[in-house]
Amino acid sequence: MGAISIRNVVKRYGKGPKANQVIHDVSAEIADGEFIVIVGPSGCGKSTLLRMVAGLEEISEGQISISGRVVNDVEPSERDIAMVFQNYALYPHMSVYDNMAYGLKIAKVPVAEIKVRVDKAAAILQLGPYLARKPRELSGGQRQRVAMGRAIVRQPSVFLFDEPLSNLDAKLRAQTRLEIQKLHRELGVTSLFVTHDQVEAMTLAERMIVMNAGRVEQIGTPDEVYTRPATTFVAGFIGSPPMNLLEGTADGSQFTVGGVTLALPQPAPRSGPLLLGVRPEHADPGEAGWALQVEMVEMLGAERLVHGHIGQTAFTLRMDATLPSPHAGDTVRLNVAGERLHWFDRATQQRV
Repeated sequence: MGAISIRNVVKRYGKGPKANQVIHDVSAEIADGEFIVIVGPSGCGKSTLLRMVAGLEEISEGQISISGRVVNDVEPSERDIAMVFQNYALYPHMSVYDNMAYGLKIAKVPVAEIKVRVDKAAAILQLGPYLARKPRELSGGQRQRVAMGRAIVRQPSVFLFDEPLSNLDAKLRAQTRLEIQKLHRELGVTSLFVTHDQVEAMTLAERMIVMNAGRVEQIGTPDEVYTRPATTFVAGFIGSPPMNLLEGTADGSQFTVGGVTLALPQPAPRSGPLLLGVRPEHADPGEAGWALQVEMVEMLGAERLVHGHIGQTAFTLRMDATLPSPHAGDTVRLNVAGERLHWFDRATQQRV
């Protein structure tokens, strides 16, 4: 069992009125065998939260349980976890085999059992031909696989990944993401994976915890987070390019933004000041509809990004490259289906 329960967790540095609070009342329930990705911008507290689960940071308030046991005061070595770091943290003078086996040797696991575990992990990660090599003789992707192998051989209840792919180039990141997915399918171990890369989050997660400024903005599957963002932060952070957000005033089936009145395919959820969100790929060029004044077109192979303005508000349109391309100075008419509109409260930034 590797279920994780995070309940009303707070983290402060310092004491008294000058204390700096970096984690604000975070709660999450992670089922045994689930792969959860904690995603957010740099400085949002995601690594701090992971380190509190690992026992590398003290908890100021709240409670963390692993496999039903409260671990607030339990040493990291006794939490039945294995952690994979961004910087590999391999011993340069040891072979791949010895790096993977070192923790088991310290734990006085029998030599025969160590060999079985290392050989199994090496087979899973395709490291068999490299067991006699030193880390300096490996590529970055191979070193990261060794770091994962070192975690696998411990047979923990929980894997913790702290931005393990950020030192790899784009191609290696894609390959290693696939390896991590296959690894989770084979082992089924509860995993917490921290990243600032929304592509990693969307492709790896069974569920995502989206964080901002030490708070949880939304917890859900990648599809839920993408199709029904709970806040304007999530709407702007998840998706590339981000969701267009138009600030204006709704009145039935009309929305006024920057001096321009837009006809809505269905009435707004309420009248008054609102934020209207539209994904770049959910606006379709047509003969009638909202007027987008084109300023620039990005050619991206299979698609084009058309940047311009609706009224005085910036707007990005994603178009298939097979469609005729507009040019700077053109006006493109846009149609958006009613179910593709997202509405947010201007004051709270919450979904309406």
